[in-house]
Amino acid sequence: MEQLFELTRELADRELRPAVAAAERDGVFPREAFRVLGRSGLLGLPYPEDLGGGGVSYEVYLQVIEELARAWLAVGLGVSVHTLSCFPLVTAGRPEQQEKWLPSLLGGELLGAYCLSEPHSGSDAAALATTAVRAGGDYVLNGVKARISHAGQADFYTLFARTSGDPAGRDRGHGISCLHVPASVPGVSAAAAERKMGMKASVTAQMIFDDARVPADHLVGEEGAGFGLALAALDAGRLGIAACATGLAQAALDEAVSYARTRRQFGRPIAEFEGVSFMLADMATAVAAARALYRSAARGKDAGQPVRTEAAMAKLFASDTAMRVATDAVQVLGGYGYVEDFPAERYLREAKVLQIVEGTNQIQRMVIGRALAREG
Repeated sequence: MEQLFELTRELADRELRPAVAAAERDGVFPREAFRVLGRSGLLGLPYPEDLGGGGVSYEVYLQVIEELARAWLAVGLGVSVHTLSCFPLVTAGRPEQQEKWLPSLLGGELLGAYCLSEPHSGSDAAALATTAVRAGGDYVLNGVKARISHAGQADFYTLFARTSGDPAGRDRGHGISCLHVPASVPGVSAAAAERKMGMKASVTAQMIFDDARVPADHLVGEEGAGFGLALAALDAGRLGIAACATGLAQAALDEAVSYARTRRQFGRPIAEFEGVSFMLADMATAVAAARALYRSAARGKDAGQPVRTEAAMAKLFASDTAMRVATDAVQVLGGYGYVEDFPAERYLREAKVLQIVEGTNQIQRMVIGRALAREG
């Protein structure tokens, strides 16, 4: 695995770090960077080799995600989103679907997006109202998905839509299905990109499905069984967010330590003052704890254990850590931390979204608390 980590570090240094500042300033989507990563085999790492993936453990895959996010969060998170969008097809797709689609989806040239959230169903994902109505040999798709990463840039969309049931009913999780939707399908379009606080190079927008038709064989898994598939995908995706958060926190720590070693006040580096050194020590400890937590959860997943609670814990702790460490990094840099000439201010803006995406941290606490109540 060391060769894989060396390759990741090399790509991060050569392809990502030189481009990140300008792309984030100008809001340029790093499509070519994803192609380079894909051709290097990094877009399908945790999936079986016979399906076109890398065949590595989830623990190894997440360490790659962390290294990418450490160099450029939008890219690390983008790889996580792509992996999430492939999850239903890998785990529930029919063999003929996998043979037809997965080699190109996992092989590097295509980029995916995951379409679950809607304008009125974010945390309550089961209340989604987008419909997929059977019409002869097709499904006709209508609805709007919200806050979709890679909207308008992706080559395919993993869409969760209602094939039956009531979005307002008690059993609203039933009747949701998963469909593979190529971006080229007529009636599939993206709204204007949202103007965000951070991660400006990562496109986020609404996806609009207006009488879009896909063949019935684009249904992934059983009709009406998509919500369980969506939750299982999110369990895996939340580990990806935890790894991204750890990578961002490590980048903020690196910046703070480097500055504290070279910035001199009162005749010596500020890293030698307890007020700063104790802050750096707490930052480093929190980053190490976040890394240990997501890797522990990944080992459980690799062993075939259910990790819903552990994934929620990892996402919660790592993203809170990223926010705290990024805030402290700005403090260590003082006035320089507040200006765009140093990356600390960008890390702070980017850290916030990690407490929101793929389930807010309040939702993670609900998941953990309910698990504890059941165990009790």
